[in-house]
Amino acid sequence: MKKLSKKHMWLSGIASLLLLNACGSETAEEVDESVEADTSTDEQVLNVQLDVEVASMDPQIATDGTSFEVIANTIEGLYQTDSDGQAVAALVDTAEKSEDGLSYTFKLREDAQWSNGEPVTAHDFVYAWRRLADPDTGSEYSYIMGIAGLVNANEVLAGEKAPEELGVEALDEYTLEVQLANPVPYFESLMSFIPFFPLNEEFMNEVGDSYGISPETLLSNGAYTITSYEPAATTIKLDKNEDYYDADNVALEGVEYKVIKDSQQAMLSYQNGDLDLVTLAGEQVDLFKADPEFVNVQAGYLWYISPNTLVEGLENANLRKALATAFDKQQITETVLKDGSVPANYIIPDGLATGPDGKDFRETTDTYLEYDPEGAKESLEAAKSELGQESFTFGLLVEDTESAINVAQVLKSQIESNLEGVTIEIEQMPKKTRLERMKQADYDLGLTRWGPDYADPMTYADLWVTDGNNNDGSWSSEGYDEIVYSAIDGELSLDDEARWEALQEAESILMDDAGVLPVYQKGNAVMIQDNVSGIDFHAVGLPRVYKFAVKE
Repeated sequence: MKKLSKKHMWLSGIASLLLLNACGSETAEEVDESVEADTSTDEQVLNVQLDVEVASMDPQIATDGTSFEVIANTIEGLYQTDSDGQAVAALVDTAEKSEDGLSYTFKLREDAQWSNGEPVTAHDFVYAWRRLADPDTGSEYSYIMGIAGLVNANEVLAGEKAPEELGVEALDEYTLEVQLANPVPYFESLMSFIPFFPLNEEFMNEVGDSYGISPETLLSNGAYTITSYEPAATTIKLDKNEDYYDADNVALEGVEYKVIKDSQQAMLSYQNGDLDLVTLAGEQVDLFKADPEFVNVQAGYLWYISPNTLVEGLENANLRKALATAFDKQQITETVLKDGSVPANYIIPDGLATGPDGKDFRETTDTYLEYDPEGAKESLEAAKSELGQESFTFGLLVEDTESAINVAQVLKSQIESNLEGVTIEIEQMPKKTRLERMKQADYDLGLTRWGPDYADPMTYADLWVTDGNNNDGSWSSEGYDEIVYSAIDGELSLDDEARWEALQEAESILMDDAGVLPVYQKGNAVMIQDNVSGIDFHAVGLPRVYKFAVKE
């Protein structure tokens, strides 16, 4: 029996892991007892492991890939992403683009409806987009309205104009008109991204601040509806939306998410048949990489350390460079992660986007901040001299997932070993708490990540402009700002080749100053039960999509 033999192999592997990681580890028997049995009797329900909780179900408030994945299974926007990662029509019936690229007219499908029976209209998009741009909403993604190039977006974001002056209008119930201040070559790709999803204004007014805290305070217009959810839930249940306009092409009867942070527990649950999709970590990859159910997926996520430049010492570029070059990224990816992740000596990921010359951004761009223990020591000595200080102690915020904790431990060990006088204190916490602490600048160093929202270097470059919504470390450079803003809606935005070269220069400015300390570009090693097919994995935007998944 295949399942039995694989479980025996896994339990043998557990024994090996326990010998390698004896400090405080659970025994295989203890882990096995903690695995909950699957209560679902529907064979057409896909059971999926998450290693972190959903942070928000609000499309204009959510910022993380886990939240995006669940939201995107329940709500659709103008476009969706196909199996090749390309933007294709979702709620759009027809789209017209003006010759100058400054105007879009979208005719919406008239057969799409919300789960309360109300039709999805152009007014829902106008409401949601104005809400996203409104400073009173406090969306961390509000800036992306400026990236999309809408008329008056920057003025609305700055509070200089009312949200009603944003360049979007409902010409009638099913016709949406968008006016851009400048051509945006990736505009349609952006429209598949979650912050641009619609919301029903009447429903939002009814539930108020309670939106997204329970199935009763959520609306769906997508392939699935939520039937079980609460903030920080460890189980989230989705049922097929029978009123979805494309329901005939949705084979699953539902999706059930289970938050399991311990990779051993998750794998045992998979072996028991309680999970259909599970993410592997560390030594598990070696144990299962030859298994036919093993899948290695290249992801676009970039993990990096964000130094808080407001903290004493971290305002010094030499100290940041010392930290950035004191750890071996190759060792982290090959001996700790083992999931297809690769060392990142850059901040714009490999495989993200191609330039006017048809080449990937990384093909024609330098690499930076490579592992260099001797150079790190020299940078540290320079920092000590400049700061008049011989020792430094910094906290490192890290979320409580197994892989993040393991990476943090290696970072601490290597930095302290290579940099005499530097002490790293790991602070472990749930992801949501880490994000909140970093947004409040209540940290020294933060091990964090960013996933690409659209296929252009700007999806990373705009993170570190001065006072940017996601510039948690408060790094600042006038030269960097000048390039990025010109590439968004200035002179550079009108010249593709000059823009591309300028964005390469911007990355160089950021890396040479060690404004952030790149660690690795994420790969995902997963197991998928052999009776499951049709799951789409994406490096840009949504990590995973289950609309066309099939469970035989």
